[in-house]
Amino acid sequence: MASAIYPSLKNKRVVVTGGGSGIGAGLVEGFAAQGAETIFVDLLETEGAALAMRLNAAGARVHFERLDLTDLTALADFFARTGPIDILVNNAGNDDRHTLADVTPDYWDDRMAVNLRHMLFAARAAAPGMKARGGGAIINFGSISWHLGLQGLLLYETAKAGIEGMTKALARELGADNIRVNCVVPGNVKTPRQEKWYTPEGEAEIVNSQCLKTRILPAHVASLVLFLASDDAAACTGHPYRIDAGWF
Repeated sequence: MASAIYPSLKNKRVVVTGGGSGIGAGLVEGFAAQGAETIFVDLLETEGAALAMRLNAAGARVHFERLDLTDLTALADFFARTGPIDILVNNAGNDDRHTLADVTPDYWDDRMAVNLRHMLFAARAAAPGMKARGGGAIINFGSISWHLGLQGLLLYETAKAGIEGMTKALARELGADNIRVNCVVPGNVKTPRQEKWYTPEGEAEIVNSQCLKTRILPAHVASLVLFLASDDAAACTGHPYRIDAGWF
């Protein structure tokens, strides 16, 4: 699909977490197409390296690094090596299914580390450099799941609800430094991972529940993120922005 070009994104330094596949790969492709210097991290080393190679061969400026975001020492080292950035997209997460009976203290800690904790520490690491560069944008990824109360996602939904609260708090904390913080709340996005969880019948049921009878693609989500990262969104901060085709 044809997408807008934002002059303010050209040559910006961007970090995308979880950029190796799915929505994250769509975000990396979107920023690369804007002429941004795009740095992305993921645990998926093969997929990440292949994406970077493909985009760089087409003339983009993309760098991939394998990073375990639950390792806070490694996370801090990554941001120290990377240096000041303009835009941080906290996309990484994992929606493995589970029940209340599955939840142990260790599993709770693991799921919060995978889905929530790294976003705060990435923002903390990036904020001083953004301030030094005159401002920046942080975009956190929430989820429609907790708004709908979907089954099998108890801790994932708990973390995603926390991300919306964290976004509001960070927007207040960092606003005086001209750092905008927003949250993107996707509906059901058509990715290989999501296809793992839904049968064709289940997919049709979701589309039928939406106002728009179409599947949301990573490129749709990227379009919203690019706007929120650009100077066109200079007065937008502290809010969740849904892209769910009217499901909720």
